[in-house]
Amino acid sequence: MAFALKAAPTSSAATTTSSPDVQEKVAAIVEDVRTRGDEAVREHSARFDDWEPESFRLSRAQIDEIVARVPEQVIADIEFVQQQVRGFAEKQLESMREIEVETLPGVVLGHKHVPVAAAGAYVPGGRYPLLASAHMTILTAKAAGVPRVVGCTPPIRGEVPDATVAAMHLAGADEIYLLGGVQAVVSMALGTETIEPVDMLAGPGNAFVAEAKRQLYGEIGIDLFAGPTEILVVADEHADPFVVAVDLLSQAEHGPDSPAVLITTSEGLGRAVIEHVDALLPGMPTKDNAEPAWRDHGEVHVVADLDEAYRLADTYASEHVQILTEHPREALEKMRNYGALFLGEGTCVSYGDKVIGTNHVLPTRGASRYTGGLWVGKYLKTVTYQEVTDPAASADLGEVCGRAARVELFEGHARSGDVRAAKYGEAELPWAPGVPAGS
Repeated sequence: MAFALKAAPTSSAATTTSSPDVQEKVAAIVEDVRTRGDEAVREHSARFDDWEPESFRLSRAQIDEIVARVPEQVIADIEFVQQQVRGFAEKQLESMREIEVETLPGVVLGHKHVPVAAAGAYVPGGRYPLLASAHMTILTAKAAGVPRVVGCTPPIRGEVPDATVAAMHLAGADEIYLLGGVQAVVSMALGTETIEPVDMLAGPGNAFVAEAKRQLYGEIGIDLFAGPTEILVVADEHADPFVVAVDLLSQAEHGPDSPAVLITTSEGLGRAVIEHVDALLPGMPTKDNAEPAWRDHGEVHVVADLDEAYRLADTYASEHVQILTEHPREALEKMRNYGALFLGEGTCVSYGDKVIGTNHVLPTRGASRYTGGLWVGKYLKTVTYQEVTDPAASADLGEVCGRAARVELFEGHARSGDVRAAKYGEAELPWAPGVPAGS
């Protein structure tokens, strides 16, 4: 029987839609940019970011100057991380086989993977420069073969985020715009006088950016409907409670609405984790986010055994799931719903966020029940093709098509089959008097 040592005072289940106020404000900006283009983008950038340069797009000379300002160690670290992300993305791409099969004599079916023509990547700024998002969105799109990748990132308190721009450039962005918020997302999606539209948008952002992507979905593709960052830890009595506490807080610092959940088979470990969190929080530089996240969305559940732990974890369908147990790989067989698994104490969610190479754009709000995260496959359209080279096969298919279509009362479809059954076989065309078979 499970019981909670700590239950969230407010529900940790995030809603799947934004507040009416956010929806209304975003809709107004979308329509404004749709109607007035660059003029609207400039006004909203000045209003929200106090940023109104002569051109939002960075020239190659500006990019070179910015990259030159970034410390060598930061550049080296960016290049190391991008090697990890690129290497894994390329291996994922290699796993996606194109196929062509002959299903009947003279009947060939196949599929191939075609990259979207243009992708937009939103790399958040705000209080913190999230340069890792450049690796996950821009670099992954280029690894998929997308010919044109556009990146937008906001200024931070009126300053150019040098390291973020460097990461975007090194990831392979074809165009970089110093532009943030809803106006950036809408500009990439719809296009303006100076920005060509893209076919797909990717990247995290605040509630307004997420809502803009939601409203634009359908006109363009998107990676995911994003919500607050989530972490869930499954731990047994072998886990180190201090490590568990540190890892829970590592994700709670993302925002005050970020759920941090522990499911454990050990009541003693659960109580020790709570004590460590309470001791760590006062001295945490990001406690303005982590403290309310833990207070309002932190949970600790004690269960009878690991099978129950895995079942309970699956009901959360959390974005990040860390397995801190004696045999962590057991979770690969036992669990179904997660954005990414982190197996054993040697790894952690922060590795996935920043350095290890898997993509950190992952499903939240229970979406891992039906989808995975961003990867090269998201930038590819798997399209099919068909070819019938044997006249006899076309005639046979035509007869079956005619009968099948008429059951559904689709006479036009049936006649397309009839024509081939008549041209390549012995069938008649009763609905076209005077047209001989085989003509």
